Amino acid sequence: MRPAPVPSPPSPSPRPSRCPPVRRAAAARLAAVLGLCAAVPAVLVALRWRPLTAFDGAVARAAHRRAVAEPGVTRACRVLTDWVWDPLTLRLLCAVVAVWLVRRAAAWRTAAWLVCTCALGALLQQGLKAALGRDRPVWPDPVDSAAYASFPSGHAMTATVVCGLFLRLLHQYGTGRGPWSAALALAVLSVAGVGLTRVWLGVHWPSDVLGGWLLGAAVVAAACAVPTGGPRAEIERRSPS
Repeated sequence: MRPAPVPSPPSPSPRPSRCPPVRRAAAARLAAVLGLCAAVPAVLVALRWRPLTAFDGAVARAAHRRAVAEPGVTRACRVLTDWVWDPLTLRLLCAVVAVWLVRRAAAWRTAAWLVCTCALGALLQQGLKAALGRDRPVWPDPVDSAAYASFPSGHAMTATVVCGLFLRLLHQYGTGRGPWSAALALAVLSVAGVGLTRVWLGVHWPSDVLGGWLLGAAVVAAACAVPTGGPRAEIERRSPS
């Protein structure tokens, strides 16, 4: 008598996505809203709207007077903006994280998502600078200098993009509440701080920083609408069945 065949175990159900379609759709809608908000200062800058120009000039002049009168604070701002929050520093940090994702977490798609988002943000930033060609503030006694056009602030936009993407990665990896709170506080401090230093040092108008923040947030929201599969899913795809 032949033994009864042993039924094969049911195939495991697929792991639920860490970013379901509903959440991705919400991120896409948020990206559209932020993009429209960012378009407002860009259009006003292109039109040279007088109320905006007057506001920018008043704030910039007040900040420059303080920067000249307080050289110690100005030196600290230069160190932060030129080394800690510099776009090159932040992009190199992104490259390091991308290499870690590939080598330690086998997350090729997530690493490519990180690098491509940073690159697209940089291209958008430089394209707008070239299209608008806004002049930077000019002072008889400058405390710092900067190249390229003024709108949007590359420092503010890059910090927003990089910090936003890092927060998304921490959420994707299920970081605990304590590290998440610390990372969120550091991100807010960095994004706000770099914008303030650019105005303090007299190399950007306030609306440049606002435009950089809004554009950077729009880029992050758009990136969150793109499915990356998550690091665990990528490991499972690489594992033998």
